[in-house]
Amino acid sequence: MTKRSGVKTFLGARVKHMSNIFSRIPEFCLSHWLLRIPLAIVFIQQGLSKFPVTLEDAQSFELPYLVWWIVAYGELGAGVGLLVAGLLASWTWSSGIGDMLTRFCGITICSIMTGVIWVGQPESFWDVILYDNLHVFLWVGGLFFALRGNRT
Repeated sequence: MTKRSGVKTFLGARVKHMSNIFSRIPEFCLSHWLLRIPLAIVFIQQGLSKFPVTLEDAQSFELPYLVWWIVAYGELGAGVGLLVAGLLASWTWSSGIGDMLTRFCGITICSIMTGVIWVGQPESFWDVILYDNLHVFLWVGGLFFALRGNRT
């Protein structure tokens, strides 16, 4: 036996041993709720904090009233929709509707978070990545649900 084949045999045994360990770990198919619930709570809370929707609030952010209205209802709708879509995934007759609703809510979250980041007028891309962690996390969470839907 050569030294090279001995290393291959050793590494093959290690990989097989690790795969046996990983195969014994149970699959947690409901793990999407660990991301879905906090994301929905943040958006519901932010949406509710904008009610009643007033022109003065919109002007304080230098936004048109229509944009402010869409943001307020979009945040509330995206948060509630994300929770409802997750529940619809458990019923076979409505899984397609739940998947589409999850994707729509994810796109809505990404759109709103892109606007929030732009309103902050960062000086560079790196300022957003390094100093705007919460908004980047919320944007990535929305992107996850927009791309994966209920197939999480």
